[in-house]
Amino acid sequence: MTDSPEVTGDTTAYTVFRLALPALGVLVAEPIYLLFDIAVVGRLGALALAGLAVGGLVLTLVSTQLTFLSYGTTARASRMHGAGDSRGAVREGVQATWLALGIGALVVALVQLLARPVTSAIAGDAAIAAAAEDWLRIAIFGAPLILIAMAGNGWMRGVQNTVRPLRFVVAGLAVSAVACPVLVHGLWGAPRLGLEGSAVANVAGQSLSASLFVGALVVERVSLGPQWTVMRAQMSQGRDLILRSLAFQACFLAAAAVASRFGAAAVAAHQVVLQLWNLIALTLDSLAIAAQALVGAALGAGRALGATRLSWRITRWSTVFAVGLALTFAIGYAAIPGLFTTDRAVLEEISIAWWFLVAILPVAGVVFALDGVLLGAGDVAFLRNATLACAFVGFLPLILLSMLHDWGLAGIWTGLALFLILRMLAVVSRVGAGEWAVVGSDLQANHGSR
Repeated sequence: MTDSPEVTGDTTAYTVFRLALPALGVLVAEPIYLLFDIAVVGRLGALALAGLAVGGLVLTLVSTQLTFLSYGTTARASRMHGAGDSRGAVREGVQATWLALGIGALVVALVQLLARPVTSAIAGDAAIAAAAEDWLRIAIFGAPLILIAMAGNGWMRGVQNTVRPLRFVVAGLAVSAVACPVLVHGLWGAPRLGLEGSAVANVAGQSLSASLFVGALVVERVSLGPQWTVMRAQMSQGRDLILRSLAFQACFLAAAAVASRFGAAAVAAHQVVLQLWNLIALTLDSLAIAAQALVGAALGAGRALGATRLSWRITRWSTVFAVGLALTFAIGYAAIPGLFTTDRAVLEEISIAWWFLVAILPVAGVVFALDGVLLGAGDVAFLRNATLACAFVGFLPLILLSMLHDWGLAGIWTGLALFLILRMLAVVSRVGAGEWAVVGSDLQANHGSR
């Protein structure tokens, strides 16, 4: 086996960003399309837009809880790739795709059964709930297709190919982008489907992307049959990643709920700063994806020292990048918020949360990079436990005190900052101890389920 830079820890910035930039494209493509979808549907009026918001929330919550199909598959496939077993890495993608089909079919059945009570509970208003239900009953057929794309992204990242997934995702979104206005507004002789046209357009684009990912597996000429032992191992890892994701969701939902108690200006300001945070998180997550693929390959190749050197190198680059972002937002504190609102009360509230955002960015640079390292190592049980502990010890007490003592956004963002700082201490300690750097191509045998 050759001592390539990817497994010895001598990886260059070019190698990292060659993986990270296309991965960033995949991460931001969907949010950009959603803005376009909102603009198209928005011309139908407030009711249709509200229905899209409620239905889209349900679909998003379903898909975000199943990201183990991408992150978990990358961890397993990258080890095999590093060990020289590229066909084994592809086979991981095959099994993840079978899981995507099975879980996706179950999601479709459950949502069809529960669409009415779920949309009614979220919307409150009967007319909005009815519009959301109509959209969701069509759009949910895209759930298996979304999950197939996640699985495809996972194994392709594992073999260090992030360009093809970007092409596949963009191709599907291009179809949706053309079909959406045509079907929603009945252009070029097409039927005018209204809000439901948005859902049909989404499924059409997702069908193309999923077909391309499946086709990429077929041309690899590996066995396409289901292997239950592999899928069980993937599900075991998925359980930990789902619990970790639920901890994140609980924190941000609790923050939004408490912000609503401080008035409309506080809610609006929190939403603006939170959306900027989400954009930054996507950027840093692309570097974490590169770390995951490269560290997994190094460990699969039996290079624990190389993986350790690589982890700290990528962390330094991620931190420097995050510091640059922090300086940018610090310099732009007077101008950037004005791009989102001119309301004086909202701007005053934004100024409170703004400096918390600036302060936590360097911390986020460390956390995201080392999260990627530990995900690449398959150390998901530790990440699950650490995230849950940091949420219960750091965030939830602060958010409760903020509500009881009327601390406003300062209290909320102090809780979010403490949550992130505790996570940084946890992952730095873990990576520094070296217990995560277990070599070998068999992730389940090395880490197992803890």
